[in-house]
Amino acid sequence: MDVLEELKTLGVNVEEGLKRLNNNEKLYRRLLGSFVKAISVNYVGVDFDSADCQSAIEKTHTIKGTAGNLSITPIYEAYSQIVDLLRTGKPEEAREELEKILPVQESIIQCIEKHAE
Repeated sequence: MDVLEELKTLGVNVEEGLKRLNNNEKLYRRLLGSFVKAISVNYVGVDFDSADCQSAIEKTHTIKGTAGNLSITPIYEAYSQIVDLLRTGKPEEAREELEKILPVQESIIQCIEKHAE
């Protein structure tokens, strides 16, 4: 199965992501690699410091934006909620949401890496 087809099964809105890039599939595929790098560089683990969430807010906001640009919907929606929870002083609720999305995130990353050119 092709990476784009497999991503669709994981909840990624590939058609919308392609539309944002004028249906440039080559660029979309390349940006999927950038998404994996963004996750790696901005990784937020469930053990973030509840007392000082600023770093977690910045990282989750970056991931949210990258996922949104590519219509990686499950990641975008979860990280949007996480950012909002962190900004409103609810780090424990944010941690719960992060715990829910991490397995999905890992599946999407593995899919992208498996098909990397």
